[in-house]
Amino acid sequence: MSAIISTYSARRRGRRDSFISGLDPILSLAVAGLLIIGTLLVYSATKSWYTSIGLDPQYYLKRHIINISIGGLLALSAMIIDYRLLRAYTPILYGLSVLGLIAVLIPGVGSTVNGARAWISLPGGFQIQPAELAKISIIVGISLVLSERIHDREAPTHPDVIRALAIAAFPILLILLQPDMGTVIIISASVVTMVAVSGAPSRWVAGLLIVALVGGFAAVKVGVLSEYQVKRLQSFVNPSADPQQSGYQLRQSRITIGSGGFLGKGLFTGPQTNGRFVPEQQTDFIFTVAGEELGFVGSSFILLLFLIILLRAFRIARRSQDLFGRLVCAGVIAWFAFQAFENIGMTMGLMPMTGVPLPFLSYGGSSMFANLIGVGLLQNVYARQRP
Repeated sequence: MSAIISTYSARRRGRRDSFISGLDPILSLAVAGLLIIGTLLVYSATKSWYTSIGLDPQYYLKRHIINISIGGLLALSAMIIDYRLLRAYTPILYGLSVLGLIAVLIPGVGSTVNGARAWISLPGGFQIQPAELAKISIIVGISLVLSERIHDREAPTHPDVIRALAIAAFPILLILLQPDMGTVIIISASVVTMVAVSGAPSRWVAGLLIVALVGGFAAVKVGVLSEYQVKRLQSFVNPSADPQQSGYQLRQSRITIGSGGFLGKGLFTGPQTNGRFVPEQQTDFIFTVAGEELGFVGSSFILLLFLIILLRAFRIARRSQDLFGRLVCAGVIAWFAFQAFENIGMTMGLMPMTGVPLPFLSYGGSSMFANLIGVGLLQNVYARQRP
C-alpha cells in the first residue's frame, strides 16, 4: 500500500513539475520586469502628491501590489485549466461579462469616472471595470466559433464569421453606451486580427476595416461621442484647441517625456512628476513618468520588454497545435500590441487621447487582472503544445 501511495504522490509531483517547467520562462521574465518597473513608476507618480496632502505616500503602492497579487492568482487559474476545456465554460464567461456591462449602465450601480459610466464600486474603495474583463470573454468566444470545424472545412464560412462578429457586437454596443471608445477600438483590433488569422475570406478583413473607419467618422458627426471625447480628438489635431484640459495634458505630457533626456532625471526625482503637472500620471499617462525619470534608455528598455512579450506570444501562436489556441493567442497579441501603441502614442502626441492604460505598468485593478489573465492564456497554450 505504501508503495502505491508513493507512486501516486510521485506522479502528482511530476505533473506539477512538468507544468511549471512547461511555462515560457522568457515571457514570464519579461512580464515580471514590466510589473516591477510599473510598481516603481506608480509609487514615484503618487508618493509626493499624497505626502503633500497629508495622506499615506504608499497608498497607491500598496493597492498596486494587491492588484498584481490578485492578477497573479487569476493568471494561475487561467494556466491550470487546459485551454481546450475553456470551450465548455465560454458561454458562462460571456454571460457574466455581458451582465457586468449591463450593470454599469444601471443608475445606482455603475459609477462615472472621467466622463464614462464604466465602473462598479466595491467595498474597501475598490472598483471593477467590466469592459476590461469583457476583452477575455470576447476573445475566447470568437476563437471558439471560428475554430469549429464541420465536415472537415478548411476555413470559416460566412455564417461562422457573422456569428463571431455577433459575439463581439453586443458587448461593443454596451461599451459604446458608457462611452469608452478606447476599449472599443482595442476590442475591434483583436476581432479583426482573429478573423484574419482564422483563414476567413480576406474581403471580411477589408470590410471590417472600412466599417471601422466609416463608423468612427460617423460617431463624431452624429454626436455619439461625448463632448470631452470630441475635445480630445480636436486636441490631437490642434493641441491649442482645448488649452485648459486635453490640450494642456498633451503639452505637459510631451514636456515631461522630453525633459528626461538620454538617462533621465532619476527614479523618484522627476520635477514634473513630483509637481503633478500631468494629470492621471499613475494610470493613463504612466509612460510620462518613465520618460522623465528613466530617460530614453529606460523607456527603450520598457519598449524592448513589450517587444519580447509580443514576439514570444507570436511564437506560441505559430506553434499552437490547434486553431482555437492560435486564435486565442492572436487576439491577446493584437490586444497587447494595439493598447501599448495607443497609450504610448497618445503620451507623445502621435495618437488621440483615449484613456486606455499601459498594460502591466499603469495603476488599475481591472486592467491588471485582464492583462495577467491574458498572459495566463498564452502560458496555457504554450504549456500544452508538446505531446
